[in-house]
Amino acid sequence: MRIAVCGGPYGNPYALQAFVDDARARGAERLFCLGDLGGFGADVNALWPILTDNGIECVAGNYDVAIARGDTDCGCGYRDAKDNEYAQLIYDHTLATTGRDFAAWMGTLPTERRETIDGVDVHMVHGSTLALNDFWWESLPEEQHRLRAEASGGDVVLCTHSGLPWQRQVGGTLVVNVGVLGKPANDGRREVWYAMLDLSDGHVTAELIPLAYDWRAQAASMLAAGLPEIFAETIETGWWTTCLEILPPRERSRGRYHLYRSTLPSGFQPADLGYPLLEELGEGWGEAEPKAPEGDRPVVPLFGTAYFPSRLWIYTNFHCNLACDYCAVASSPKAAARTLPADAFRALVDEAVEAGFTELYLTGGEPFLHPDIVGLLDYATTRLPTVVMTNGMLLRGRRAAGLDALAGRKLTVQTSLDGATAHTHDRHRGPGSWQRTIDGIRHLTDLGLPPRVALTETPDNTGEIPAVAELLAGLGLPADHFAVRPLLRRGFSETGVEIGEDSSIPELTVTADGLHWHPAGADLATSPDLHLAPYGTSLATGRQLVTERFFTARLTDGTLPRPVHCAI
Repeated sequence: MRIAVCGGPYGNPYALQAFVDDARARGAERLFCLGDLGGFGADVNALWPILTDNGIECVAGNYDVAIARGDTDCGCGYRDAKDNEYAQLIYDHTLATTGRDFAAWMGTLPTERRETIDGVDVHMVHGSTLALNDFWWESLPEEQHRLRAEASGGDVVLCTHSGLPWQRQVGGTLVVNVGVLGKPANDGRREVWYAMLDLSDGHVTAELIPLAYDWRAQAASMLAAGLPEIFAETIETGWWTTCLEILPPRERSRGRYHLYRSTLPSGFQPADLGYPLLEELGEGWGEAEPKAPEGDRPVVPLFGTAYFPSRLWIYTNFHCNLACDYCAVASSPKAAARTLPADAFRALVDEAVEAGFTELYLTGGEPFLHPDIVGLLDYATTRLPTVVMTNGMLLRGRRAAGLDALAGRKLTVQTSLDGATAHTHDRHRGPGSWQRTIDGIRHLTDLGLPPRVALTETPDNTGEIPAVAELLAGLGLPADHFAVRPLLRRGFSETGVEIGEDSSIPELTVTADGLHWHPAGADLATSPDLHLAPYGTSLATGRQLVTERFFTARLTDGTLPRPVHCAI
């Protein structure tokens, strides 16, 4: 026997009728609905004749139970206040507009259904076998899948509630989340989903079916009923704009929107020290407060906020003319070069533009050891504002030829000065490096590229910070071209601030070894925990991986990290 099973019509009669027509055309002999007749759309009453006239066999969802009883809320199982705010808004509308005869009919529906069809033990539930409003996510740990499957023991368990379709074999049970008809699956498609099952002689196979319907009519009916525009936007675009906090990290990372705007940080103000700390700066130096994402919808992507800046870090190479004893990525003259080829670099820059990055940071190693560094800068600055990190000691000769021609571009050169005297600076960076850095700063200024300068604060140089600021001012650099960054415990450094996925915002970084969470953890050998994916992984995939891992870390304790910007 062939059966068709849908979930959550959510007050969407256009999708429900399309389900009937499509399922019958595919040869379905019986039609089932797993509940939640209301919950997103405007016209729940229009579902009743479609259900009864077409013999759709229903189980009750939490929404139906609540509407039948006249409860004060939907019992959806949301935990976040903002999720519940939107859920309450649509529940109040549904409760007020659902006919009491229809509500009473909902009250007669069983909350689960179980029968043997052609030798197959079929168990139909709304949320899961554990609870009516349990979210059976695809990303649950294997033991959680087993717990729910074993609570049934059926050959097949059919569920819905989460709104996202999937299927998998759990032991001897085929589990199928059939999705919902009431709204798209947060996948950028306007289609909704249902499941078609073939059952014969004790065997079962399932197929998840994308279903086209008159989404324009559904969106128009919602707006005409006075529902918020953001609800209709989900119907029109295929992306969820409400009830995001319930989504686990993997499911949330696949959507377009990830956070409520109200959770974004605001009002970070740097201390008045005469110089800024890098951790107090926003995206780019000189901005004390991160820019708010454009638009006025209540949800935003993680990418492009203060929690995931839209700048891309690229390691042009890893070898360096210096061997600083606190280098976070273990760079030195003996380090494996891991040089990024020029053609690969250009393709990466093009991809960054397409992926929505707004700024490039080029670093190393020492980028001016790359044989085509000026060519790389030439190409990068035609596409995006670019910052190149250098120790300032190799800015003359063949490698730097043509650097002066880039002075009018959106190019910033950044270098490091870790003391007001050679004694302090050279202690960590090597004899003679302080004077050569000072010479490099003067040379860059003469080229029309006055550099930004960062100081890595250590117990040795804390007392010299004001003197460094004064020294740089004497070299003609504006005050906002100097900032202080913390020493990080990575690479060669055995002391300093701990940095990890649970304690830092992500800054997507590309090296010859692949994608990394943060530029301070871009050395695969010393920071394997911050490696995201192998070389060749797309930036779009990298953004999704970062988003998933961000929320995995966040949900460990339910908090969001304070943004820490660390230009190394």
